[in-house]
Amino acid sequence: MADRTVIMTQINAAWTKPGSLLDLFFESLRNGVGGVARLLDHLVIVTMDPAAYAQCQLVHPHCYFLRTTGVDYRSEKFFMSKDYLEMMWGRNKFQQTIVELGYNFLFTDVDVMWFRDPFKHISMGADIAISSDVFIGDPYSLGNFPNGGFLFVRSCPKTVEFYRHWQAGRYRFFGKHEQDVFNLIKHEMTDRLGIAIQFLDTKYISGFCQLSKDLNKICTLHANCCVGLGAKLHDLRNVLDVWRNYTAAPVAEKRAGKFQWKVPGICIH
Repeated sequence: MADRTVIMTQINAAWTKPGSLLDLFFESLRNGVGGVARLLDHLVIVTMDPAAYAQCQLVHPHCYFLRTTGVDYRSEKFFMSKDYLEMMWGRNKFQQTIVELGYNFLFTDVDVMWFRDPFKHISMGADIAISSDVFIGDPYSLGNFPNGGFLFVRSCPKTVEFYRHWQAGRYRFFGKHEQDVFNLIKHEMTDRLGIAIQFLDTKYISGFCQLSKDLNKICTLHANCCVGLGAKLHDLRNVLDVWRNYTAAPVAEKRAGKFQWKVPGICIH
């Protein structure tokens, strides 16, 4: 983008198979409203293994192979396993590199469905804007519970320093994943660095943890609070079925609020 902002997601081979998360991610953007599909031109897909990189090149022009050692990233990584933690902290380190190079980024997990442009909900005054597992009403309250699966970072000296402390937290709070460490250091870092952290309202930047039921306002929907690839795929396919029906409906039906997600699912409720 003109302001040196890049959109990024990260995948491994398990998520690139036909009908898997990458296909659903693309479908959400292409069926989104308000021109959100144009953002695909600014999306870089970071791949974690050769198979994912090869598949990415078949479906998208901007693919990057992040070479790592010591972990086979081709298969699904189960929540909080050793390989999962390596993957999450490796992702965090790569994000740090992007900020150090002077680029802003919006990182999105591939299990986030994009329906509308989310940038309008990111404050120009925020150094970091992060999605919320639980949003308590005040976007600048540190009492909100963050989720790093949807994360905007503005490159500046404060965020570069924040990432250095965040990475150091991996060893300071050994065994924690990067999202937990963010939560543990947020008070300390705002006091020390004066960094402005915006927690995004789940009415617009939503997830299964705290579900927005207003399809007229929702911009993104994350399959958070959901463990296992099969469970995510099941519920996100249902989400996209509802969204397709919503976008095909007359304006009057949309305004009437007649469309609701299919609940309960495996995770969505």
